[in-house]
Amino acid sequence: MIQSEILCQSPVFRGITPEGLAELFQQVHYQVKSYQKGELVVNAGEICDRLLIVQEGSVKAEMTDYSGKTIKIEDMSAPWPLATAFLFGRENKFPVTVSATSDAQLVSIPKQEFVKLMQMNVLILNNYLNTISTRAQFLTQKLKFLSFKTIKQKIAHYLLELAGDRLQTVEIAQSQGQLAEMFGVTRPSLARALGEMAQEGLIEVDRRYIKILDRTKMNQLLVG
Repeated sequence: MIQSEILCQSPVFRGITPEGLAELFQQVHYQVKSYQKGELVVNAGEICDRLLIVQEGSVKAEMTDYSGKTIKIEDMSAPWPLATAFLFGRENKFPVTVSATSDAQLVSIPKQEFVKLMQMNVLILNNYLNTISTRAQFLTQKLKFLSFKTIKQKIAHYLLELAGDRLQTVEIAQSQGQLAEMFGVTRPSLARALGEMAQEGLIEVDRRYIKILDRTKMNQLLVG
């Protein structure tokens, strides 16, 4: 059974009341599936013929590069939708492997049933278009990030994106282990690269806070 109070906070259903969403779901077919921590949700390359939304718990999306290395793309928790940009179009396949990082529940809405929801409520249609546009922008940034060959380039890009044009010091929410997983490198390699960048005068590290000392050289890393 859906938890409309949670799902109405999803980007796809934002602006719809829990009561209104529950009424809409009474008119379509859907499933609620439970997963244990570590259990596979979907495999990369699997046909994307339904919209999946995390209703409880959290999942992670991973991709394997040509060398066989597994890279974590992102973590997603309730009430986030999965692979919204791949439900329609010519290549309807999940681009990443998704697994549960905690006990989780996902709502599965078949593609044609989701089309009915968009036809019944124009707000869902507008929300969905905004969601896939945002995902396209995110994936563009992720591809740019993955194109960097060295750990220092990945660190520089990550810190500069986090800092924007105004901040000089940024707080890192993730642990070094989580960052290493996101960058697709080992924790010792990441720690070594951070230490070298500190010795080179590019950054100053104070636990979870990193101060950018030389923004010009950081940008030069990215182009060369």
